[in-house]
Amino acid sequence: MVIPFRPARIKRRGRGFFSKRRPMDYETIHVAERPDRIGIITLNRPDKRNAISIRMRRELMACLADWKSNDGIGAVILTGAGTAFTAGFDLGEFRKPELLFDLYQTSSQYHRDLWRFPKPTIAAVNGQALAGGFDLAKLCDIRICSEEASFGHPEIKFGSPTLYTPLKWIIGDGLARELCLTGKVIDAQEAYRIGLVNEIVAGTELLERAIEIGLKMLEAPDTALQTTKRFFATHADLGFEESFSIEHDKAFQEFLLRKAVQPQK
Repeated sequence: MVIPFRPARIKRRGRGFFSKRRPMDYETIHVAERPDRIGIITLNRPDKRNAISIRMRRELMACLADWKSNDGIGAVILTGAGTAFTAGFDLGEFRKPELLFDLYQTSSQYHRDLWRFPKPTIAAVNGQALAGGFDLAKLCDIRICSEEASFGHPEIKFGSPTLYTPLKWIIGDGLARELCLTGKVIDAQEAYRIGLVNEIVAGTELLERAIEIGLKMLEAPDTALQTTKRFFATHADLGFEESFSIEHDKAFQEFLLRKAVQPQK
């Protein structure tokens, strides 16, 4: 059965699920908005290894929608509460036929919203990042992890195809095929060796290091960061000439030349 993609139906409460809300309004994530323009989203179901439920996906979408237009947020960090980043989707929901439509719709939209989010994202992987949790990490721009982190697609062994293409872009075709087809779970050292993560950091220093990386990125103007992010999302399969004409020629004309003719302050 093929279910066509449509934007997820969001249950509204008060002024609406996507209206501005305080962090305390979320039930499955914890949100922090720092004065240095770093936003932190902590997946907060530690008793379920931060399993990604329908509600968590809706709350992630709501938070990203709010921060997309919030000038007080320039970069976003995602991490997990407790000992896991996230072990993947909440499998209990798949045993409830009445939830199947919402499962599909929220999953389709949540992945797209994260991939298209215009501001830099950092996955601070503090433990298991498996199945849908692995997908969450790979859809972020930068990944760092603790020594306890692990990554894999064990769902292939239970009959679920894996999200291959974003992984191929990060670690290359051959290694991506191996991880997707075997369901092998790799540790932090192997993830670093193959280029899946940029750094391995002691668990107690993971969030601090992610903030440092975020602040380093925010030394650049927002327009430059967001334009570069747009290149990531739209140019993955372009050839040299097509991508160069946009990333160099168009950017040169619209940013560098325009800046050059502006009066110096």
